Amino acid sequence: MQQTINDSVTAAWTAAWDEGDVTAFDAIVTPDYQRESTGTGKVSGLKELQQEILDVRSAFPDLTTRIEKVIASGDDMAIFWKSTGTFTQPLRGVPPTGRVVETRGSNALTLRDGRIAHEQVTWDAVELLAHVGIPSLSSAFEDETPEVVVDNLSGNLPLDIMKGFNRQFITGVTVVTTVDEEGTPRGLAANSYASISLDPPLVLVCVQKTSSTYPALFQSSHFGINILSNNQLGTVQTFASKTPDKFADLEWHTGPNGVPLIDGSAASLEAEIKERFQAKTHTIFVGRVRHAEVADVDPMIYKAGHFFDGAQLEEL
Repeated sequence: MQQTINDSVTAAWTAAWDEGDVTAFDAIVTPDYQRESTGTGKVSGLKELQQEILDVRSAFPDLTTRIEKVIASGDDMAIFWKSTGTFTQPLRGVPPTGRVVETRGSNALTLRDGRIAHEQVTWDAVELLAHVGIPSLSSAFEDETPEVVVDNLSGNLPLDIMKGFNRQFITGVTVVTTVDEEGTPRGLAANSYASISLDPPLVLVCVQKTSSTYPALFQSSHFGINILSNNQLGTVQTFASKTPDKFADLEWHTGPNGVPLIDGSAASLEAEIKERFQAKTHTIFVGRVRHAEVADVDPMIYKAGHFFDGAQLEEL
């Protein structure tokens, strides 16, 4: 009897993960089947598992899985496995890297009447991204759960409140630059730049995943940060627009690491991308500075949707 269960689980596992036949799990799980991730604590059911398999197989078309060991004792079963695949298609909004990943894991199963009622896993799609070298913040894939109590009792923080808060924070104006796979320069305007440390020289920038520059930036090894001067209002307007070729009428030069740097900027740097943290709608790029240029011009200032001359500041 136990051997029959082992064979059924192994056959369904192979059919689903290696061949994409996710309906193979229908016959081996209970109607109230639950799957719990030890890493994220998330509990899901059969339909979520089936969709995750389809998502992973879409991102890793050559995925192969080998069950290395099955241990069973009464209604308890443990499966130890190894998977190998190439990340060639997007996964959960993350562009493919082309990297081959080999990952191992184990699943602890609890049986009821010969079917799987509960499964505790050490691996899910979030863990897979970490193995590919793309760590995620804990909030990157969590469900939306309203926790903020506001006057309208909806549980949702009004967007205007966050916009009003952000308007009170004054920043500089930067253009993030990189090149795509064909060597074409790409860029976007951003004020979410920050210096992390001087020694080692680390910087970060947050980029929305819907940006047209995002895929090129994600796949690149370096990015540029250009702090715009008070003479570059036209430049920031170009990079904040949906103009197809933002570099067409722009004067720029290539840095030592191949990144386009914008002429006339108050300062520019090139950074080697070290981390790509997934954070819900954005990715946080952390880079180590490899080259920097500083000009004797004043930077542009941004506040509440308006741009100001950085030379006209009064010291408090």
